Amino acid sequence: METIKGKNILIAGATGGIGKATARLLAAGGAQVFLTGRTAAKLAALAGEIGVDEAHWMAADLTSAAEVDKLFQRFNEAHPVIDVLINLSGIGIIKPTEQLTEMDFMQSVQLNLLASFLLVQKFLPSFKERKKGLIIHVPGILGKVPMAGAAAYSASKYGLVGMLQSIREEVKRTDIRFTNIFLGGVDTGFWDRIDLRVQRDKMVRAEEAAKAIWFLCQQPESGVVSELVLQPFNHQAI
Repeated sequence: METIKGKNILIAGATGGIGKATARLLAAGGAQVFLTGRTAAKLAALAGEIGVDEAHWMAADLTSAAEVDKLFQRFNEAHPVIDVLINLSGIGIIKPTEQLTEMDFMQSVQLNLLASFLLVQKFLPSFKERKKGLIIHVPGILGKVPMAGAAAYSASKYGLVGMLQSIREEVKRTDIRFTNIFLGGVDTGFWDRIDLRVQRDKMVRAEEAAKAIWFLCQQPESGVVSELVLQPFNHQAI
């Protein structure tokens, strides 16, 4: 197993339920984490909790190429290299197809797909310079197995998986590794905004999902976990 101690790790979507739990684990393990998300106040609170100074976090809209550029510059000021990029950012809109608006669909694509593209596109040259590193995304189980009401969400997540597989082919002669985590229902604030009856007590806990990411950050250099599926034991939809 590789150690995370001293590794420079960018966590996008750091203020979500899984993001916060992941940041806590990685910081406690000695990683040099850099946090980003949409809300400065939430980032500042998390940074203070885990002992990250102001130079190691930045609020950013990842759907904006200009803001991703600023994030890249800010990260490079804090760290000479990037070892791991973890993208936990995104949005979930679950509605029957006839109730989806054009804005719903475009928001899903922009936040779940375009943002990931801009982030990877900007940081990939840094990985290429060293010909090594790890890029982790969380398409979620709906990026592998569709569900009724998830037309926009699954479209964006299936697109994310295809995009990452294509980029992986571009760098396959290097030691740059890509890992996709397909999480089933995780009990986070995600479900507060979803009009769907679910059994949250039967979902995967955010802390357990974070442990999976923590584990994947320590993959041995001789191999790669291309995919990991983590789901609850029992059905959660009522």
